[in-house]
Amino acid sequence: MAEFMELEGQDGVRMAWNVVPGTKQEASNCVVPVSAIYTPIKPFPSMPVLPYAPLRCRNCRSVLNPFSIVDFTAKIWICPFCFQRNHFPPHYASISDENLPAELFPQYTTIEYQSPGEASSLPPVFMFVVDTSIIEEEMAFLKSALTQAIGLLPDNSLVGLITFGTLVHVHELGFSTIPKTYAFKGSKDVSKDQLLEQMGFFLNKPKPSTGVIAGARDGLSSESIARFLLPASDCEFALNSILEELQKDPWPIPVDQRASRCTSTALSVAASLLGACVPGSGARIMAFIGGPSTEGPGAIVSKNLSEPIRSHKDLDKDSAPHYHKAVKFYEALAKQLVHQGHVLDLFACALDQVGVAELKVAVERTGGLVVLAESFGHSVFKDSLRCVFQSEDKDLGLSSNGIFEINCSKDIKVQGILGPCASLEKKGPLCSDTIVGQGSTSAWKLCGLDQATSLCLIFEIVKTDIPDATVQSSNQFYFQFLTYYQHSTGEMRLRVTTLSRRWVAGPGSIQDLIAGFDQEAAAVVMARLVSFKMEIEAEFDPIRWLDKTLIHICSRFGDYQKDSPSSFSLSPRFSIFPQFMFHLRRSQFVQVFNNSPDETAYFRMILNRENVANSVVMIQPSLISYSFQSVPEPALLDVAAIAADRILLLDSYFTIVIFHGSTIAQWRKAGYHNQPEHQAFAQLLLAPRDDSDAIIKDRFPIPRLVICDQHGSQARFLLAKLNPSATYNSEGHHPGGDIIFTDDVSFGVFLDHLQRLAVNKI
Repeated sequence: MAEFMELEGQDGVRMAWNVVPGTKQEASNCVVPVSAIYTPIKPFPSMPVLPYAPLRCRNCRSVLNPFSIVDFTAKIWICPFCFQRNHFPPHYASISDENLPAELFPQYTTIEYQSPGEASSLPPVFMFVVDTSIIEEEMAFLKSALTQAIGLLPDNSLVGLITFGTLVHVHELGFSTIPKTYAFKGSKDVSKDQLLEQMGFFLNKPKPSTGVIAGARDGLSSESIARFLLPASDCEFALNSILEELQKDPWPIPVDQRASRCTSTALSVAASLLGACVPGSGARIMAFIGGPSTEGPGAIVSKNLSEPIRSHKDLDKDSAPHYHKAVKFYEALAKQLVHQGHVLDLFACALDQVGVAELKVAVERTGGLVVLAESFGHSVFKDSLRCVFQSEDKDLGLSSNGIFEINCSKDIKVQGILGPCASLEKKGPLCSDTIVGQGSTSAWKLCGLDQATSLCLIFEIVKTDIPDATVQSSNQFYFQFLTYYQHSTGEMRLRVTTLSRRWVAGPGSIQDLIAGFDQEAAAVVMARLVSFKMEIEAEFDPIRWLDKTLIHICSRFGDYQKDSPSSFSLSPRFSIFPQFMFHLRRSQFVQVFNNSPDETAYFRMILNRENVANSVVMIQPSLISYSFQSVPEPALLDVAAIAADRILLLDSYFTIVIFHGSTIAQWRKAGYHNQPEHQAFAQLLLAPRDDSDAIIKDRFPIPRLVICDQHGSQARFLLAKLNPSATYNSEGHHPGGDIIFTDDVSFGVFLDHLQRLAVNKI
């Protein structure tokens, strides 16, 4: 695994197969698709940033890279993708074997170009869209968090404010004499033209008779834009005054009804306003929502409390009356935001569902951030919001306006991308007929991306036969990923990553394939794939699909004698893969029982944007044991790890659990850690807290911290993730340990069945 992590440290790429199956049939037999998980703007301290434009192939537009064949005498380079011969321009005249440009250095397979004079003239733009249909206590928490966030905004950034409840209020920040707002009816969708007309954009400058209205250059005066979007340094006082006086929605709520909340109309108004004022800029709509949407085209439930909010069962039976209409609305909003180059960030804080499942399409296609918490007073929300703006402790490296393109060798096609992006519908010979995620294109829009944003690229091998050994042909496949984006400093940059992977086919290729298998990357690809299939395929059975996949892989790559389960063994390269699949089957991505549609959507959105290391923790949480007998050490994710004199630290990515064994809990309650003679016990209690703080510091969104005791009610957060090797109906429990009340099979039983089925498979 170490060498795969080394490759990721150089290029930000993890591939499931690092030796690629060379033909269509070989790839089909491998079951896990040829795929890569790529982090486009992962920071590399040693990566050079070149202050000139890249040199491109005149045929396929790929960029000069270390795999290009160079003739220094004739000053020609041959493209490894299409074999086109290209002449070097005059400013490369001095190149030679000893005098190479940086892009030809073999270690610089990932490099960045910064074109001089191409910085964006527009500063970052933040449009706060704030829900006021919440109780006073939540309102106070939200106002406090927003005031703090406004204080952290860069001085030059433009800020706007929209509040909503029964009505949508657009605040005119440029009118400092008295608070002034424009109100729109929440149940009615407002077009862009109506919005501009009603907000007085054409009072001093007449509306152009033709053309698209797009910012100060096309039809709007700078003065009219500055009424609603002001630099943070100019409007901080006005914004804070508005927030101080902001009250909860004044409209009365009948006892048998929900609060009136027009989330979709507010977001539509925000998108239209930004589209008119600052199109093409790195603008972010930051939506703070505290309850379900009940008004407008994106309502998820009626106001009547007798109607429950949709559950997974309702969605399966197609008996959620508002769901499809809301999703259709947000798909149109996503298309509008992608066209404008703007991002939708979602901060959903409520005990009830707010409509994350419906909003998912708009947030994901624009590359927005998403945070789900129980309250605006919860540390998950407050600390996550602070992370967005604060760069001292953790810089998210928020970037915008990205375009991502792929080039591959001619025997490879792209099926699509699973991740936070939108197709630019650039058809071409690279596009496969099979579409997965955002497919049928070789270019994608990344409206918002950060240093952790990771895309899962699914490829298809189209070569049908193995070339004759007598014919000289390359046994390398080449991939090139181009990311053109606006850096957080405002500069436009192009990141180029070029990869080469050996392909194998025919008899004897199995050992090579095994040697190049990255089981962590493969598990993450399978998790993204199964989540995608569960959302788009009717009657899809995820457990059956995962089981069939795993049996097929074990049958193909396992070492065994036919019909002899005891002879079965897997190479170390594959040995943990069944364990990953076992935990994936039990994870919140596949088991939707006991989770709301909003929670499931949230978990899948985070899975779809995180790198391999973080995603593996979501699939199979890590467990560390602390005791007097030994230093902190990793423990098996099994109920057998629980002991009365142990502390366990579980990291399941979304939740971090510090679990005290019953004896430890009794000593803590007796206050032994406060006594000077029990310093060792105080340090034992402190160690998992320090480790959990270190995990929390490096993560976004901030995970929920749960501190619990054995046999306590919150111990369920740990027990739900453990392998149930000891249940209520098994024998021989060890003293001080625990059992799990479940009928789920344990990993041991699962593995026995897997071996039996794998050796019997024909």
